[in-house]
Amino acid sequence: MVKKAIIPAAGYGTRSLPITKVIPKEMFPIGVKPAIQFVVEEAIESGIEEILIVVSRTKNVIVDYFDHSLELEAFLEKKNKTHLLTKEVVPNIQLYYTRQPYARGLGDAVRLGKLFVGNEPFAVLLPDDIILEGKKPAIKQLIEEYETHGHSIIGLNKVAAEHLHKYGVIKGKELGAQMYHVMDIIEKPKKNPPSNLAVIGRYVFTPSIFSSLELLNPKEEEEIQLTDAIKELLAKEACYGKITDGKRFDIGSPDDYISLINMVYQKGV
Repeated sequence: MVKKAIIPAAGYGTRSLPITKVIPKEMFPIGVKPAIQFVVEEAIESGIEEILIVVSRTKNVIVDYFDHSLELEAFLEKKNKTHLLTKEVVPNIQLYYTRQPYARGLGDAVRLGKLFVGNEPFAVLLPDDIILEGKKPAIKQLIEEYETHGHSIIGLNKVAAEHLHKYGVIKGKELGAQMYHVMDIIEKPKKNPPSNLAVIGRYVFTPSIFSSLELLNPKEEEEIQLTDAIKELLAKEACYGKITDGKRFDIGSPDDYISLINMVYQKGV
């Protein structure tokens, strides 16, 4: 059973500068909730019981957000507004935090969760990607496939050819039911992408991914790419991909972010 998840939230958010100089992109408001709350709620709804959030030293606001505010609670009680505490956001699961000292890429952020994960399968959810309106939460869809196949599984989305250079793209053998056996994966292909199947920010990994991450030896100042670790993993064991049900929004894209806000307000998600 997959009961642990890692949420990497330590990046600079360069696509959304200049606002990310002072506000982490994970805290961008979507209605009255920040983006990261949607992702934490998705994990909880999918049966996750422990979450490690990887932050940087400039993102303490994320830690504060998921903590109790004793002053606020006392103020609301004094003003007879304790009904507002029903909007409390402190999740009823165990949250852990660790810092990524340097922004060395997504692979490095996941690597920091090795001791937290131990010898268990685990989920990874990227708060850049908000996935709504699926029949089930996106990460739950992957967890269920993991429990069927027993191998790592990557969330996928069909993407128009002109946008494939922004994503990791797989070469896969179709198995039916939106499932693929992943044969290869390329990070942001500049030309000749192997398919139109782009990786989205949802994964379920076996602990073997940590061995693959440790095999990588990037040059100084180069990022440790999770895509490269997945490529190493493919040489050792099977890996699957699944097109997840639901609408995906990339909050680093202004168009997606505005569309997401409009949908949340219109539908009260």
